[in-house]
Order: sequence, then C-alpha cells, then structure tokens
Amino acid sequence: MSKLLNIQIGNYEFLSPHYLGLLLLVPIFLWRMFAKDRLKKGELVFSKLEIEQTSLELPWIAPVRKALLYTYALIFSLLIIAFARPYNWKSTEAFDHKYKYGIDIILAMDISASMLAKDFEPDRLAVSKHMAKEFVDGRVGDRIGLVVYEGEAYTACPATLDYEILKAQIDNAQPGNLEGGTAIGTGLGTAVTRLRNDSIKSKVVILLTDGSNNSGTISPETAANLARQKKVCVYTIGVGSMGMAPTPMMTPLGVQYVDAPVEIDEETLRNIANITGGKYFRATDEQSLREIYKSIDTLEKQKIEQKNYNAEPPTSPEPFIIAALILLFITLIVKRIVLKTNE
Repeated sequence: MSKLLNIQIGNYEFLSPHYLGLLLLVPIFLWRMFAKDRLKKGELVFSKLEIEQTSLELPWIAPVRKALLYTYALIFSLLIIAFARPYNWKSTEAFDHKYKYGIDIILAMDISASMLAKDFEPDRLAVSKHMAKEFVDGRVGDRIGLVVYEGEAYTACPATLDYEILKAQIDNAQPGNLEGGTAIGTGLGTAVTRLRNDSIKSKVVILLTDGSNNSGTISPETAANLARQKKVCVYTIGVGSMGMAPTPMMTPLGVQYVDAPVEIDEETLRNIANITGGKYFRATDEQSLREIYKSIDTLEKQKIEQKNYNAEPPTSPEPFIIAALILLFITLIVKRIVLKTNE
C-alpha cells in the first residue's frame, strides 16, 4: 500500500497526455463549488437575528468546509491524471522483461595515460567520468554498460539497469591496468560484442578517446563495419583542447607533465560515425563535453519516440485512483460525523 501511495509526479510520463488538459477545468470547478457553497441555505430554522445566529457558530466549521472543497478539487485532479494513463519507468514493476521500451547503450571510454592531461580541470579522465555519470542519470529504462580500453579493452560493467553499480565502475576506471596505448578498434569491437542480439530496436555505442589508434588487433574500420552489421549506432567523441596541453610523460625523474600537442584522429572518428549512422563530436572543454552528452541523449530519445512499438509500456494509474478514493472516503466521514450533514 505504501508503494501504491508513493506518488512522485515527476517520475511519470503519460500515454494519453491530452487528458491533462482537463486540469484547466479544476479552477473553474473549484470556483463553482465555492459559489454554490456561499448560496447554500442553512438547514436549521432560527428565530433570532442574523448577528445572534453568527455568534452560535463554531470557529472551525468554516475552515473545515473550505478544506473539503479543496479536497474535492484534488480528487478531481487525481482522477484526471489517472485517465491520462501514467506510467513510471523508475518503478521496477513497469519494466517489461525484454526491456522493449529502452535501448542498449555501451560507453566505450579511453582510459590511457594521456587522458590524465590537464587541459580539462582536473584532467580529461575525471571530467569524462563525471559527464558519463551525468548522462547515465538522465536515462530511464535503458540498459547501459561500460567498456574501458588502453592498448587492450575489457568490459568493466555489462549492460545493466542498476545505474549505481555502473557509476561505481565508472569511478573505478583508472589507467595503468592494461597494456599501454590507444586501441580504438579493440575498444569499439569489444563494446559491439557486448550488445545483445535480440529484438531490441536500438543499440548504441558512445566511444570516447583523446588520441589515435596505435595498438590492438582490430582496426577502427573493421570494428565500425561489425557495428554496422549488428545495426549498432556509434557516436564518437574526441576529447582534448586545441593546440598544446599539459600531458603526463615518463622521464628519468618519474612522471612529469610537459606541454604536448593534442593529436586526435578526427578523420577516423568521423569515419566510424559515418559508417554506423552515428555522429562525431569534438569536446574542447568540460562544458562542450556536457553539451555533447545532452545532444546524444536527445537524439536517442527522439529515435525511441519515433518508433512504432507493438505494445505499450504498462500504465500505473492505481496510486492516483487509490489516493482519490481515500480522500473521498475521508471527506464523506468528515461530512457525516464532524459536520453532521447528509449531502
């Protein structure tokens, strides 16, 4: 019962949102109720003057009557919302077991040593991880996974609906645990193979790097063609400022930051996106990276909205109907017992 009545309207979307237009009638309904109440005649006959009758009134009667009128308006509003067929993706009961209504997304993130360059504050990798977590928080009903790569690649988190576990794995991603280098093709190929081969309509890889392919056994073009065969859309992101950037280098004195040119193979990243029907983006600072993730988020949501599914997500109007019935029951009890009216 507590779950049913835990109504957080911001978590709901609506299959019949046009019914919400009826909420514009609520103020008119409320005004009509107050007008009717003011014109209502008393039920008892007094022989005293009006001022003497008024002195007999209990002070709490008027506020209670007004509260009941507002309650009727709230009941009316709840029933309208129920007619709009609300559904809540954040309720586990709302997920179809095949997750037909979401998409599969794999984040393929470059975690090579160059991602520690400090042209972003505090560095490219920290900002990239923060923006990836923001992106995850903005998705609902999608399975999202994480592949990280340097000279090799591995699946840090399979595609999942448990976003807290996914974000923990994003936080844990650090350079130095794999062979050095930047294997864009291997990273993309690993991400593509982690996407399911079932009937899900949309599969997406978001590949992020700050360099060019210099290791690995799979070329970026081969991985892109594999993605196209599997109908996987790949969005590529090049991360790095223009010109020079403080970049970690191994010296006899240990790791030192030296100014080095930012060299992103934009041609290859653009080619990957073109082959798979995706799009290439260049992030030169934190704000532009945030805008890129917002753009990808919007593009994929629009694609989902344009799909014609054979089934609809399960609606959950029950919390609104139950809340309306409970309020109606309380209203009737107050009128009968407290106000002692039979209307």
